[in-house]
Formats: sequence, structure tokens, C-alpha cells
Amino acid sequence: MTAPSILLIPGSFGIPEFYDNITEAVKAKGYEIKGLRLPSVGLKDEPRGIPPTLYDDAAFIAKEVTVLADEGKDVMLIGHSYGGIAITQSTKGLTKGERQRQGKKGGIIRLSYITALVPPLGVSSMNILSTIPDENRVKLATDDKGWLYISNIHEAALITLSDYSDKAAREALVEQFQCHSSVSFTNELTYAGYKDVPVSYLFCEEDSCVIPQTQRDGIEVVEKESGNRVDITYVKAGHCPSVTTPQEVIDWIIRAAEKGETV
Repeated sequence: MTAPSILLIPGSFGIPEFYDNITEAVKAKGYEIKGLRLPSVGLKDEPRGIPPTLYDDAAFIAKEVTVLADEGKDVMLIGHSYGGIAITQSTKGLTKGERQRQGKKGGIIRLSYITALVPPLGVSSMNILSTIPDENRVKLATDDKGWLYISNIHEAALITLSDYSDKAAREALVEQFQCHSSVSFTNELTYAGYKDVPVSYLFCEEDSCVIPQTQRDGIEVVEKESGNRVDITYVKAGHCPSVTTPQEVIDWIIRAAEKGETV
């Protein structure tokens, strides 16, 4: 059996190092896995230019997928939170089926979402977030270039790490969140990659950020548009299960990857 290569796409404001505990454990199981830092995530301590778009993020992911696919590898994409819309947008022309029709090997075989934003065509991240109650929205501010940053660490920690009881630790983690492109939240989905490949979803039942109803709405979109059932795993966790329930995330990734293994 040949295991797929895995690319893990962080949520907004997130860097791949946030997921090192997950990627290292998955690597130890024999899988190739890499976390990506999206162009839309700007580092707080470095100069930042014009904020990139969702489409820049998708192109960046697609480039990474192409490298693996051209090596003949099957690829599974994992998107957490905002990473969900980014991986959905990125798949055009890169699924294994599409590449096979072009006489090429390798390609995307599965999309896997972790409590993610999964919109229908024509809908943006901001459109989805606007439907979430105000008390569940992280308060953000914008600098003069259009980069978003978290304006209230205490409140953001309560929302994003609602299931983490250590106040000091959760606020320290949120302090590590970076900046994020404001325009990327306004860009609408123009390609529904979930129509083309099987989908897995890690449903976080205690998420106070991407709330359960928002997660259900995304799953319903996928099932309606694709005509296929989503493989759902439920976990009692908040918005950052890689922090609070890491073993469940690791096990879920392995199970999803196993579904995509080929002879």
C-alpha cells in the first residue's frame, strides 16, 4: 500500500509550528506530512507588504501539491478553520482523476477539514463569519496596510481555546497568533474542490469560534453539491483540537490517510 503525502493548512493567523505536535506524531507513523504558512499570514515581527488574497493562498497550495503530484504521489489536504476555504479553492486541475485524464500520475485524493469554513460557490469567509453570534467572534483590528490583528487577547483566548482551562497558557498561545490579510476574508469561493474528491471532517462539538451550526452548514454544502456523504468524526473539543485533544487529531488524520491509500 502507498500512503498519501499530507499537506496541513493552518487557520487564519496561524503558522505551521502551531501544529508541530501533530505533524511529528504523524511522521512517526510513517507518513510524509508538511505544514504550510499561507501567504495571507503575515509575521508580526517582520515587514509586511500588500495583503495577499485567498486566491494567492490557493495558488501557493496548488504549487506545493504540484511538486508532490509530479513525483507521482497522491496528496491529502487538511484545512483547519480558514484553511478549509483555502484548500477548497486550490484543487482545480490537481485531483488524481483530472491528472490521470491528462496522462499524469499523482494528485489530490481527499480533502480533510478540521472545524473549518466550507462555503458554497460565491460565498466568502466573511460571509460565513457574519452569521456567527457576536459573542463568538474574535475581535480584530486592522493596520494601515490592511493586515488584521487580534485586538483583545483575553477575549480571543476564551473563544479559540474555550476548552483549555489554564488561563495563562491559553493567552500565551494566542499571543503567538500572527497577522492575517483582511482581503482574503472577503474573497469569494470560485472553485468547489469538494465536488471532485472524498471529504473527511473533524467536527469539534465544543467549538466557540466556528460554532457547531456553522460546521453543520459546511458539511451540508459539501453533501448537497457533491452528492456524496462526508466522513464525519465527532470530538469533544474547541476550536484548536491540536492543542487540547491532540491524540484525537492524530488518530483522525491517520484514519483519513488510510482511506486514501492505494496499491
